[in-house]
Amino acid sequence: MNRTEKRDFVASLATVFAETSMVVVTENKGLTVADVTDLRRKVREVGASYKVTKNRLTKLALAGTQFDGISSLLKGPTALAWSEDPVAVAKVIVEFAKTNDKLVVLGGSLGSQVLGADGIKALAELPSLDVLRAQLVGLISTPATRIAGVTQAPAGQLARVFGAYAKTGEAEAA
Repeated sequence: MNRTEKRDFVASLATVFAETSMVVVTENKGLTVADVTDLRRKVREVGASYKVTKNRLTKLALAGTQFDGISSLLKGPTALAWSEDPVAVAKVIVEFAKTNDKLVVLGGSLGSQVLGADGIKALAELPSLDVLRAQLVGLISTPATRIAGVTQAPAGQLARVFGAYAKTGEAEAA
């Protein structure tokens, strides 16, 4: 890489760090090309990105961002995964690390909060953002459904009472 390419790379990474909410740092000693391709495919499926970066250039891009705390994790062969949905990227990386011992989760950062490997694993156990949204909608819609049922119940009871009176009136007339 020449100086211009390095400068452009640092600028593009700085843009990524400004726009994302979660960065996971991994150590990838001995991953094959097929393994990395499979990992990238899985990461892309959840709307995240995975990139092997040069530590020195990454530290330059991290300077002054909310993710500055992960600079100490950048030693040896590292790669970064980032996403707007923190749970999704953590899930994919942790699940892949369980099946492939050559990928080690070093830690990461959720906004300005630096997380260790255990923090990333704990985050991976949470339900995804879509599941949380569905649960929230369910919680919100349940009271509305109950209110609608309660408000319709008196009208239904009145209709049954009128129906009963009508039947008794017909029986008396006959």
